[in-house]
Amino acid sequence: MLNFGIHPSIPEKGSVGASGDLAPLSHLALVLIGKGEAEFEGKIIPGKIALQKAGIKPISLKAKEGLALNNGTQVMTGILALALLRAERLCKIADLTAAATTDALLGTRSAFHELVHKMRPHQGQLISAKNLYQLLEASELNISHKNCDNVQDAYSLRCTPQVNGAVRDALQYVRKSLEIEINSATDNPLIFPEEDEVISGGNFHGEPIAFAADTLGFTISELGNIAERRIEQMLNPALNRNLKPFLAPEPGVDSGFMIAQLTAASLVSENKVMAHPASVDSIPTSANQEDHVSMGTIAAVKARKITDNIAFVLGIELMIAMQALDSREYHSSKAIEAIKTKVREEIAFLDKDRILYEDINAMKKMIDSEILLTIVKKFIDLK
Repeated sequence: MLNFGIHPSIPEKGSVGASGDLAPLSHLALVLIGKGEAEFEGKIIPGKIALQKAGIKPISLKAKEGLALNNGTQVMTGILALALLRAERLCKIADLTAAATTDALLGTRSAFHELVHKMRPHQGQLISAKNLYQLLEASELNISHKNCDNVQDAYSLRCTPQVNGAVRDALQYVRKSLEIEINSATDNPLIFPEEDEVISGGNFHGEPIAFAADTLGFTISELGNIAERRIEQMLNPALNRNLKPFLAPEPGVDSGFMIAQLTAASLVSENKVMAHPASVDSIPTSANQEDHVSMGTIAAVKARKITDNIAFVLGIELMIAMQALDSREYHSSKAIEAIKTKVREEIAFLDKDRILYEDINAMKKMIDSEILLTIVKKFIDLK
């Protein structure tokens, strides 16, 4: 079915995460037997018709096969696996946007020196600090204020490795949980032919994935929290050196990026609501036989939505950082200048107020593609 482009249409809602993803997986299995609905050639059509168009015969299920198809954690696991891959890439993007903002604000890279982070050697922190330090290598802007009287930057700049790094470490836990889960049997009962045993257990319970999904959700939301504060630093003239209010071309007449920040703030606050763990909830079902459930699929869907919001926030930060860098006398590092060149191919310098939603959507598309990391890789291999 997948090779022929037949994708079962599965409702996003309807699973409590034990016994696994019964309802969603049933919609997946329906198409196998010629029922339900599927996406085929860009349209949602009856599963039976999709199979006919592809020349595939429906499967006739035998004993135990129907239960094996709909009793497991594959939906929550699949959703979370995709969210994790995206989140891991966004960690690299978050280091990139933070580096660009640091230079735009005439911040120092000294706080990213390895000597600092070896004294607190969390793995993610070490990686993020190294990324930031290398991204600002040989920046004219950084060199230009080497002996200035600014001793310490705001936490949203100086503590980026501690925050982004902690997110990276949390995602390692998520990855470990997923790697175990996708190679596990979550059906019930489990059949052990060599031992001549049929055992009813509880491997369908989604708690390990529910915890992992909630962890991904509330930790990656921090990438947006700290990024929005860096946006504030760039737009608030009381917090930066010699940048126009809201980076407006003509302050008082133009709004600049004021509303773009509102958008970022809205997304960050939405994430805070969604970051509440779904796994702390449970509701009895099936005549109280299933008296404790994981809500793992709800957690995975929330994690996916939070991750999508983060991509928007980082896109807004990068767009604003490029405007701020273009307002400075000196250039940034080669890597960041190359990123600015790419951004300027899509988004012009804001020389007067214009409708920004198209720019924000263009930045989001860029963040979700591989283009930015591909450009940076010519100079630095971000970890």
